[in-house]
Amino acid sequence: MARAERLHVSVAYSPRAGEVDEVELDLPAGATLIEAIRASGLIERHPGLDIAAARIGVWGRVQPASHPLRERDRVEIYRALQVDPKEARRLRYRKSGSKAKLQAGG
Repeated sequence: MARAERLHVSVAYSPRAGEVDEVELDLPAGATLIEAIRASGLIERHPGLDIAAARIGVWGRVQPASHPLRERDRVEIYRALQVDPKEARRLRYRKSGSKAKLQAGG
């Protein structure tokens, strides 16, 4: 099977919870993760995005910027966590746990 000369990939970034900016791209075969991010225009559209400090990856797995892409890959730019996930669960439990006790009459 001959290797494709072009790759179809998407690049996604979520600047805030509930908001995703995703771009579909056609790139030359052999393109890397960082080349896809630069071609996407996301860096220009999101001035606060520091790509040098951001974690980046493909399909939920952190990868180096030089990672070669494959057909239909989804490149992702991850933002830093604002709250530790365990602490966020505790806060949600306290909030919903109090409501459940009130509804149960306790």
